[in-house]
Amino acid sequence: MDRGADLYIEYDGRRLLNLASNNYLGLAGASELRDGAIQAVQKYGASSGASRLVTGNFALYDQLDRAVAEFKEQDDAVCVGSGYAANLCVLTSLADRNTVVFSDRLNHASIVDGILLSRATHVRYRHNDLEHLAGLMDRYVDAPRKLVVTDTVFSMDGDVAHLHELVPLCRDYGALLVLDEAHATGVMGRGRGLAHELGVQDEVDVHMGTFSKALGSYGAFIAGRRDIVDAVRNFGRAFIFSTSLPPAAVGAGLAALELVRSNQDRSERLMLLSSQLRAVLRRLGFDFGPSTTQIIPIMLGANDVALAARDFLMDHGVFAPAIRPPTVPEGTSRLRLSLRADLGGKDMDLLCAGLEALAGESGR
Repeated sequence: MDRGADLYIEYDGRRLLNLASNNYLGLAGASELRDGAIQAVQKYGASSGASRLVTGNFALYDQLDRAVAEFKEQDDAVCVGSGYAANLCVLTSLADRNTVVFSDRLNHASIVDGILLSRATHVRYRHNDLEHLAGLMDRYVDAPRKLVVTDTVFSMDGDVAHLHELVPLCRDYGALLVLDEAHATGVMGRGRGLAHELGVQDEVDVHMGTFSKALGSYGAFIAGRRDIVDAVRNFGRAFIFSTSLPPAAVGAGLAALELVRSNQDRSERLMLLSSQLRAVLRRLGFDFGPSTTQIIPIMLGANDVALAARDFLMDHGVFAPAIRPPTVPEGTSRLRLSLRADLGGKDMDLLCAGLEALAGESGR
């Protein structure tokens, strides 16, 4: 496979419409990001050469931290090497063996690993079941410290966390609320995420997001109150003991923030395309689960059915990956469609034609 972030990829000698990338706004190839990366490399070189607490903290990195804090409307922010590292930093900085961490059962693997490394008590609640969560929080009501962590857009189902219910629940039980906005950043809430979309951003303690998906670059950020971000800077081992991001990624990240801040057309188009595709899938009789976002699964059940559907769509010019256990639960294998704002009319026609043919092939 070549050029995996592009709208079309070359795969096994075929040119395929790419619905596998998380390049949701199509910014990875944008001239503004290229120019930002080039300018950073010309000024600072190809590597930072050290962690940010040693000599790897050029002025450009402080500029990105400030830009993120302003963008997220928070006191402070710190940028780290990846979304995986960001979740490890947050959870190992804010939780310890005296902490109970309540985590949605469908949270990303990096959240699970961060909780394990923190040595906190890990309590999982049923996906988006806040009545179940409340019962569990009752059980641990006397714990010295409590923390709730959730994805805001779930990466395999494309549904969203119920923040309007989750925020008051955390407040009532005195629990910190940590959000992983990786798949919502750039897409919702004027690019700021689901918490901003719903107007609850000031009631969230930690906002994590990534540059590597809709923002088209690489790296991640942690934003929130100054004391929380300071804790991450001083105790986040994945931050302290890692060489900082290459200057090119930082320059591209700054350019991406400015693009998203100044232009909402891409995210609005993405949401419109997502709604239109769900209508097509509904008409064709496909089950797309609880999706309400740009991530749209086609639920197929058995592994062999999902693999056959993937291959069928490839024969029709579309690449939609088959997702199977252990990434998703047994019996829920699916195609995962990641829509993107740079899909044109002909691209959507190609996709819909492939889906029509797949529906006919499967007898729907």
